[in-house]
Amino acid sequence: MNAQKPGLHPRNRHHSRYDLDALCATHPALRTFIVTSPAGEATVDFANPDAVKALNKALLAHFYGVAQWDIPAGFLCPPVPGRADYIHHLADLLAESHDGNVPSQASVLDIGTGANCIYPLIGSYEYGWRFTGSEVDPVAFASAQAIVNGNAGLSRSIRLRRQKDPAAILSGIIHKNELYDATLCNPPFHDSARSAQAGSERKRRNLGLAATGALNFGGQQQELWCEGGEVAFISKMIDESKQFARQVLWFSSLVSRGDNLPPLYRALTQAGAVKVVKKEMAQGQKQSRFIAWTFMDEAQRKRWAQNRFKG
Repeated sequence: MNAQKPGLHPRNRHHSRYDLDALCATHPALRTFIVTSPAGEATVDFANPDAVKALNKALLAHFYGVAQWDIPAGFLCPPVPGRADYIHHLADLLAESHDGNVPSQASVLDIGTGANCIYPLIGSYEYGWRFTGSEVDPVAFASAQAIVNGNAGLSRSIRLRRQKDPAAILSGIIHKNELYDATLCNPPFHDSARSAQAGSERKRRNLGLAATGALNFGGQQQELWCEGGEVAFISKMIDESKQFARQVLWFSSLVSRGDNLPPLYRALTQAGAVKVVKKEMAQGQKQSRFIAWTFMDEAQRKRWAQNRFKG
């Protein structure tokens, strides 16, 4: 018998169905994209990238106080509930070393923050954390910066850094003597443009749509694929993380496929990680997870929390 699939995190704001009237009141442009489902219910046309973007604008404004949010055409439009889940589970991980209390003063590094800047937007709103977002793509960087600049107060909690070396992940971003309580990352999960294309076509089929040859769901090359796929990307991050073992409490990354975990666990063992945690997440039928690792033992983690965390 299968264990019950885990649902959204208890603190996630998106447990109930979308209140489309409330969302349209917040972001009236969404109303253009409301369609009637075969069951006769109002829903959003998820096959239309403009509709998905309008939904995201409404969700971010309604739930997270983000008045100005946009992304350039063709960039990844992230599912907000799933991204929020990662933030909440990461908060629980930080709370473990802090007597079960989520720290209100944490400094988090978002690797590859993307044009959407989604994790810093949610994490700064939910917990008051400070974020540094790294980004290699100049167009994505400019988009994320425009989001930060376009919303009052965000520049106090979110700063962005260009990754000037496309072959590096943490190096060049974490400066000397800087400390981070956690890192998070949504890595490119395909190993080639062809694989990314096949994933897009599969999504279209699942929505009952014809194949188009286009990447309908958005995403630039750096967002969707890299040589060797996510195993290669995360393995490189694990290798680089050794250099920053005393500057970061928890490193973490999403892992899109469960069968990618064994080689990553081997890489973590080789790197000398002291503790490795896997957090399972689910949003509807979609299963995901992230792994987190630290080079500090329990006593060192407690001491870190005493020195760093308030609230």
